[in-house]
Amino acid sequence: MMDSGIAGASALIRQAKEIFHQDPAALAVVHELEGRLEGPLRIAVAGMVKAGKSTLLNAIIGEEIAPTDAGECTRIVTWYRYGHTPRITLHPIIGEPRALPVTRDYGRLVFSLGGVRAEDVERLVVDWPAASLRELTLIDTPGIASLSQDVSGRSMQFLLPEDAPMAADAVIYLMRHLHASDVRFLESFKDTAAGQSGTVNALAVLSRADEIGAGRIDSLISAAVIADRYSRDQNLRPLALGVVPVAGLLAQSSRTMRQTDFEAMGLLAQMDRNQRERLMLSADLFSRAAGPAGLSQEAKASLVERFGLFGIRLGVALIRGGISNPTELAHELARRSGLGQLLDNIASLFQTRADALKARAAVVGLEALLRGSPKDVAMQLEASLERLQAGAHEFRELKLLTSLRTGGLILAPELSAEAEQLVGGRGNTLPLRLGLDPGATPEQISEAARNCLNRWRLIAENPLTEPAALDACRVVLRSCEGMLAALPAAHSVG
Repeated sequence: MMDSGIAGASALIRQAKEIFHQDPAALAVVHELEGRLEGPLRIAVAGMVKAGKSTLLNAIIGEEIAPTDAGECTRIVTWYRYGHTPRITLHPIIGEPRALPVTRDYGRLVFSLGGVRAEDVERLVVDWPAASLRELTLIDTPGIASLSQDVSGRSMQFLLPEDAPMAADAVIYLMRHLHASDVRFLESFKDTAAGQSGTVNALAVLSRADEIGAGRIDSLISAAVIADRYSRDQNLRPLALGVVPVAGLLAQSSRTMRQTDFEAMGLLAQMDRNQRERLMLSADLFSRAAGPAGLSQEAKASLVERFGLFGIRLGVALIRGGISNPTELAHELARRSGLGQLLDNIASLFQTRADALKARAAVVGLEALLRGSPKDVAMQLEASLERLQAGAHEFRELKLLTSLRTGGLILAPELSAEAEQLVGGRGNTLPLRLGLDPGATPEQISEAARNCLNRWRLIAENPLTEPAALDACRVVLRSCEGMLAALPAAHSVG
């Protein structure tokens, strides 16, 4: 909406390059921060062991390129970024980066470390020509709370650096249920240097949501009810911007659907209903039992591995309901998996404020660099840093959002909810900020923004408004003014 944060951070980077031009180590840090500021938004996918991180990452990318087995590579932090040609680069803890072979097996990318032990690898970087990676760099992390302290420690070190910005700008955190360990991790994440940047930048995903209803066709409905309850949980709400239920396996397989998958579901759809239901009492029975004609045990085993019983039931129901081609079925399965809602949340909560999140990371990185620099050097940049943090409205919005979610402000509940929405806590587009439909006209947006501006002006001027809440009112007023300024001049005058 406004660009003072990104412009200010860029100016700080230029100033830092001049100050540290004779310090190669510090200059390397500044160049890394500059590249981060100019590159795509970085989102890490995190969660406990077997939460379904790699499967969900494949669903977001739209290709099966992240290994989902329990092999060596799932123990390594792996970056997926856009590249014109496929390339895999291994970055060892000691030594120079090396290229790994790019091979595929039945469409899936296969990783071979070439004899290098996983514990000796700092990270893998996969460059891939997927359109979804043009605006996002995704980072797959090993499972937290792994039986291996080395694996778990590697994730924690990456996600929770002690005195530096986290390498990702935001986190998608997967959980199968809301456990105390999930809350503890998100609290730790918020307490890092990155978390102290003054924003809640985690989105929770209730992964493997189809398992909540034991694979029944209405499983996602049950999962949505639970996700809504979690999103209002007093322990989780200050730590995550929302909770989205996703059937990860179905999301991945719907994005990579094959003609043979569609044909197999078509044969199942033609079976007698009672016979089909008996066949689908369990995954093992489904794979081993005979029938229907024309569908081998190997084909059924592949189908259940790729879609799960929930996905098969849903696919069959949709075909029986009239869907007649694999493209249409794939789109509908992806939508019903919860993937669409997740992608919408990523776009509205993270991508639309990518500049602000990247600018905050640059500021946190420069602050960490200055803490280790001689005082006379640090002083040259500290004043500029302080001015930017005090003046950049995006940073003030992010800080207010955190205060609102942690209950640190004295505002009536309905005002707190409205303030959170107006500063972008439920999405950063103008309609989302104003609680309007996505297709709202400029006239409707202008009227809503002007009404909000007038209402919050009255709140700020009310002598009964607590002094502690006045700063929040000023931030909300500035956000309303910014929304009006973002509209075409013809619609912003009342």
